[in-house]
Amino acid sequence: MKPDIVLLERMMPPIEKALDAAYTVHYLPDMPSLEAIAPRVRAVVTGGGTGVPPDVMAALPELGLIAINGIGTDAVDLQAARRRNIHVTTTPGVLTDDVADMAIALLLAASRGIVRADRYVREGEWPKGAPIALGHRVSGRRMGIVGLGHVGRAIAHRAQAFGMQVAYNDVREIPDAGLAFHASLTDLARCSDILVVAAAGGAGSRGIVNEGVLDALGSAGLLINVARGSVVDESALVAALRDGRLGGAGLDVFAHEPDVPAALLAMDNVVLQPHRASATVETRQAMGEMVLGNLAAFHAGRPLLSAVV
Repeated sequence: MKPDIVLLERMMPPIEKALDAAYTVHYLPDMPSLEAIAPRVRAVVTGGGTGVPPDVMAALPELGLIAINGIGTDAVDLQAARRRNIHVTTTPGVLTDDVADMAIALLLAASRGIVRADRYVREGEWPKGAPIALGHRVSGRRMGIVGLGHVGRAIAHRAQAFGMQVAYNDVREIPDAGLAFHASLTDLARCSDILVVAAAGGAGSRGIVNEGVLDALGSAGLLINVARGSVVDESALVAALRDGRLGGAGLDVFAHEPDVPAALLAMDNVVLQPHRASATVETRQAMGEMVLGNLAAFHAGRPLLSAVV
């Protein structure tokens, strides 16, 4: 008999086909109740944004594995998982390059007004000779990175190829980083033209990019967020953009996804994405294969590929 698993977030069709071949898959949004299958479920597959709601975790007494298709763990109660000896796995490494690429794409789009210019052409304004605002140069500017993990380092590498001066802030200085370290996030913002958020989500980073940091970045500054919406004080961000205290933003993530503040939708100096920095065929396939590997290892009693807990 195939093991029962609960799927909380859809995956690529080839990965779901592999799941169906190896397990009896219960897609939670299609289920009226967990009660009937709960005693048989030892593993849950989810995404970083969805995580595992506390009521779902509590309803599964035999749960032993939460396999996250992503790198974010802020939507999972890790302390509860530890108390119950529930393993938690992620898919590190495989999405680093795509997230870093998205950061640079948002930077270019926001700095050069690419989305605004695309709309200008599509709406027939070019033949009319209608004026369109100039963009801003990216090459040679100063970038500050919030969080110098795998993604932060990959962003730094790309920025240096543009001749940018790169500095960073993290919970502590990283000896081999080869970049200027700022212990104060406000100081980093003050010394940057562009601030890129690549820090992990969770209670420790909630709202650290606040009004003071945004004001330090300034009216010509640009904020890029490819981390978690919770890292930025979203109300402060909207106010800074609205009041002209911040020059622009490129955002892949938001505080209450999929709800995006209405004010941001009307701003020409903001580029928006629906949390899709890792959304390439290649990366989603590799992420799914790592999830499959962790599931197989767990059910076979072998060491997990990428355990967080």
